[in-house]
Amino acid sequence: MPSGPTTTGFAAITDYLEGQGVEYRLVEHSPTMTAAAEAAATERPRHQVAKTVVLQDGAGYVLAVIPASERLDLDKLRELLGAGKALRLASEDEMGEDFPAIEVGATPPIGPMLPRAEVVDSRLLEEDKVLCAAGDHRHSVLIDPREIVRVADARIADVCEG
Repeated sequence: MPSGPTTTGFAAITDYLEGQGVEYRLVEHSPTMTAAAEAAATERPRHQVAKTVVLQDGAGYVLAVIPASERLDLDKLRELLGAGKALRLASEDEMGEDFPAIEVGATPPIGPMLPRAEVVDSRLLEEDKVLCAAGDHRHSVLIDPREIVRVADARIADVCEG
């Protein structure tokens, strides 16, 4: 796990994006607890909002980034990564303990205090910009989804149900 940043929440995320040369727009909104609520609060279609799914495989964390309009297909992800049944959704307690600089449920797809995203769902690359959580429940960043892939060196694949 990366070492802790000197800043927390959205400031750490925006500092990181700037350091990586990623263009973004910070979006402030009413507090939201889900990616679907984030879409509603910012008046964006759910397919233009990225949600970061945090998984645990016993050895560490795996991040998958999918549209808020979709559900992760854990079997597809396991097959893609060559992971076994040990790969599971991380608990809120685990995330709160291991990522204290980020509010639980507001995990961004990239940042200094996170493991890199392993997979970005191909549906997100159909969009010019996607809205992503920025480490707390009141801020999001609007970025090009290809930048998530570039910065994280993530795979692009269909990992959603259906």
